Amino acid sequence: MPQSQHSPHAQLGADLFVEQGRLAFERAVAANKDSVAAAARFVADCVAADGVVHAFGTGHSQAAALEIAGRAGGLVPTSRMSLADLVLRGGEDRSVLDDPLLERSPGLAARLYALATPRPQDVFVIISNSGVNNSIVDMALHVKSAGHRLIALTSLEHTNSVPALHSSGKRLADLADAVLDNCAPTGDALLPLPHGGGLCGVSTLTSSLLVQMTVAEAVALLIAEGHEPPVYISANVPGGYDRNAVLEARYEGRLHRGGH
Repeated sequence: MPQSQHSPHAQLGADLFVEQGRLAFERAVAANKDSVAAAARFVADCVAADGVVHAFGTGHSQAAALEIAGRAGGLVPTSRMSLADLVLRGGEDRSVLDDPLLERSPGLAARLYALATPRPQDVFVIISNSGVNNSIVDMALHVKSAGHRLIALTSLEHTNSVPALHSSGKRLADLADAVLDNCAPTGDALLPLPHGGGLCGVSTLTSSLLVQMTVAEAVALLIAEGHEPPVYISANVPGGYDRNAVLEARYEGRLHRGGH
């Protein structure tokens, strides 16, 4: 339930978070049936066409990008874009990452996009709870201008309750071909504190849920359409590392993981 509907007498603690977290999961599932189907279609078409799924987020949204790219049980043709790419592959000095205004730098999105080495059939997933940060909207605009399908993972409640900050007047959700709503409240914190403010961000949990739902649906589509989906197994089981290396070799030079 929204923060304003919590009982003032509810006992703050783990049990309350589990209760409200479960409700957030249920809201996210119910609100995204069509969106997950649309996003999965884009992902399946991308993989079937020998494409790569690129994930981009800043701040805590990087957690959802990690959920997409390079994990056991996930798709092999996945790549994570990161500000660290400027140093790791872009030739910049590490000190550039100390700039608190780096995300607002003109041309940043175009630079990161180029470092990702995308192909026309590639799909992009951009993650932002607010959906209004300049670097996020810049990236979304660049991705769409290059002709890619774009999946947004955002909080519609949050993004619709704050001003659009980008000079275009656009939010991430305005630019996407499919929008996954993580159903996080404005500000992300799920539990209100007695004297104001909130506790326990939930967007990471519901975003991970939506990522895994989309992957499950995309793989189901690929199998139904006669494709063998390239899926990672854990590198920590016998033969896992070698098997994954064979699959990764099909995408040599195209899988970037932001330094991880």
